[in-house]
Amino acid sequence: MTDPSVAALDVPLAAFSAITHGKDPNAAAILEALATALKTVDEETAIIFSELTELGLGNTPAAQIWRNLMAIDLSFFRSESSQRLRAEGKAEGKAEAVVQVLEQRGITVADGVRARINGCADADTLARWLARALSVERAEELFVDA
Repeated sequence: MTDPSVAALDVPLAAFSAITHGKDPNAAAILEALATALKTVDEETAIIFSELTELGLGNTPAAQIWRNLMAIDLSFFRSESSQRLRAEGKAEGKAEAVVQVLEQRGITVADGVRARINGCADADTLARWLARALSVERAEELFVDA
């Protein structure tokens, strides 16, 4: 099922098609059709079928294609919940980046510091910490106000 208009007529069948053809040479086209079809249904239904598709694809190469499509295509959801989930995901990514930079520089990240970084949801604070992670001598210096 590679035609988005056909996929939109039966989203459950389109999701099943994507899952069962995850190793097919046309997997990308099938997944793109499903991603487009999900824009035609309500947000809750789209999220359910998006999650089911990702779970069904398992560890196939198509699973990464699906994740990439969803990172872009679910941005059309504008509800407060969707915006909150995207913000939380961005914060988690920044927090992980702060810890990774410190560790790559050979700086020990104590459990308390790691918990404070991972517990922060403020994008501006995390961006500031990420910038500081490039130059601090100790992880605790991230939290010193300049």
